[in-house]
Amino acid sequence: MTGRLQSKVVIVTGGATGIGRAVAGRVVADGGAVVIAGRREDAGEQAAAELRKGGGQALFAATDVTVEREAARLVEVAVAEFGRLDGAVNNAGGVNAMGPVHTVDSEAWHTELEHNLTSVFYCLKFQIPAMSDGGSIINNASIGGMRGIPGLGAYVAAKHGVVGLTRSAALEGAARGVRVNALVTGNVDTPLYRNLIGAPPEGELSGPAPNPTGRVSSPDEIASFVAYLLSDEAAFITGAALAIDGGATAQ
Repeated sequence: MTGRLQSKVVIVTGGATGIGRAVAGRVVADGGAVVIAGRREDAGEQAAAELRKGGGQALFAATDVTVEREAARLVEVAVAEFGRLDGAVNNAGGVNAMGPVHTVDSEAWHTELEHNLTSVFYCLKFQIPAMSDGGSIINNASIGGMRGIPGLGAYVAAKHGVVGLTRSAALEGAARGVRVNALVTGNVDTPLYRNLIGAPPEGELSGPAPNPTGRVSSPDEIASFVAYLLSDEAAFITGAALAIDGGATAQ
């Protein structure tokens, strides 16, 4: 396989389903090797096996990125297996604390920050030093990193933190060629999105999406953009919060 990611080694957290799974597939399709990280071993092993079946280089590493030592071990596994680390897509996260801010309890608040912000911090902490020849890191901030969302205050706070963390890490890594960008995604047809809007797990989504295009993105559309950001073609892009959201954050 040849492509824009030829010979690159990329970690994808939350890589078994949704956006992460699409990104993992695109990395392999573009000639790279992928390490899929996640907590669900069944889904992760299946995803990696599917990619290997097509001739790709793919490995699943069971990882809880809210635990610092596991985030460190993930990078060690990637380097031990493939000899280097060139890219990472920190996509793991989710919505746990829902409801008006005054109804969110302390435990739910801290869980939300751990899943969506602290996890990214731990990943960056070990990914950046491992990129000895430079590299590209993409953190999924979602539209929650750029705008308020009623009923998701804890999630939005965490995702705003991801954008700030991304910008600081980008400034620190620029001189040694490590690029760090945030992805601002919105209305993507993933299991999380379907769960949030109360849609069935399969089938067509009813009604127009709440963005100017009126439609929902496929995970593959997001993966295409991520592949570009991981590639050397995007060498001058760092410290940016890049929207791929159908114009939602332009409103």
